[in-house]
Amino acid sequence: MCTGSCSKFIAIPLYVLALVSVICNIILFFPDFKTSYASNEGQLTPEVTYMGGLIGGGLMVLVPAIHIHLTSADQCCANRCGMFLSIGFAAVGVVGGVYSLSVAAVGLSNGPVCNYRNETTGLFQWGAPFANSEGGYLSNKEQWALCEVPKNVVEFNVALFSVLLVAAAVELILCAIQMVNGLFGCLCGTCSGKQ
Repeated sequence: MCTGSCSKFIAIPLYVLALVSVICNIILFFPDFKTSYASNEGQLTPEVTYMGGLIGGGLMVLVPAIHIHLTSADQCCANRCGMFLSIGFAAVGVVGGVYSLSVAAVGLSNGPVCNYRNETTGLFQWGAPFANSEGGYLSNKEQWALCEVPKNVVEFNVALFSVLLVAAAVELILCAIQMVNGLFGCLCGTCSGKQ
């Protein structure tokens, strides 16, 4: 396979994954599909505000995806210099993927912020009841009922952070493959005839 064709094969999934990451991060701002939690202090999971999906998995992957895609076309970047530059752009994508992956993993580990009954005081309070469980709550669905408001916030966060985690892992792998592909394209050419 030509390095240019491989770049196209890598770029198109990166577009989709970047879009999925951005959408998931935006949806995470609205648990129970209400805007009130995002506007009230302390009612939103902190990892959502780190914007791993928007910045890391979204913008930091979208920009490299555009350049990587240009190396597959008969345009300005379909040459050895363009492939060399794609190594740097892909490295930015790797950093974005690592950031998104880290934020999603921490978000899954700490669990959501919700209104729950404190066992010691018996009063309802906003907080992260699973923060010290090291992700143990994920395998015990009976604990999920501890969060009363927003409704089904645990399922909401687990689903979206899991999608972000998988998307970031695939982005990371694709960008790492492009770094190797870019090296071969820089050394051997892109098969486009513009060497």
